Amino acid sequence: MKQLILLFAATLSTYSYSCSDLLNSELRVLDSSEKRNMCEYKGDVLLVVNVASRCGYTYQYEGLQALYDKYKDQGLTIIGIPSRDFRQEYSEESSVAEFCSTEYGVNFPMFATTKVRGDKAHPFYKKLSAQSGMTPNWNFNKYLIDRNGEVYKGYRAKVKPDSDLLINSIEKLL
Repeated sequence: MKQLILLFAATLSTYSYSCSDLLNSELRVLDSSEKRNMCEYKGDVLLVVNVASRCGYTYQYEGLQALYDKYKDQGLTIIGIPSRDFRQEYSEESSVAEFCSTEYGVNFPMFATTKVRGDKAHPFYKKLSAQSGMTPNWNFNKYLIDRNGEVYKGYRAKVKPDSDLLINSIEKLL
């Protein structure tokens, strides 16, 4: 009986805490020392976006926030990850946080400024690129991740948050 209980506990533990390799990545919260493992979002549909405050696509923050507001209660989480890879992000994270909050009212999760391409890219972005076959070529590239923690599809910056293509994919996964 004791062995059966131990086996059940081990199975439950593995089931409860299993997380995809992609999501098993730690990122620091924007303008903070707090770190979060992306496994916290397992079971959600994720839209991961490399963002920048001084880019021609920065207006997409408004659409991203609208998407988040509309679908968050159905399980969509938008993850914003600022990057200076394209030299269009503030050098101080406090400036990034203030800009996103005051200019666009962003309240979806935002993480620390991170490299998203090349040899020094964050491991999370290396996994996103490998799974999707798409490396960010500019700011506001988007990766849609299903509830199982696997990349469903990658979208270039020109695909706006309110595009039918993106919304139909999100609704399909929700």
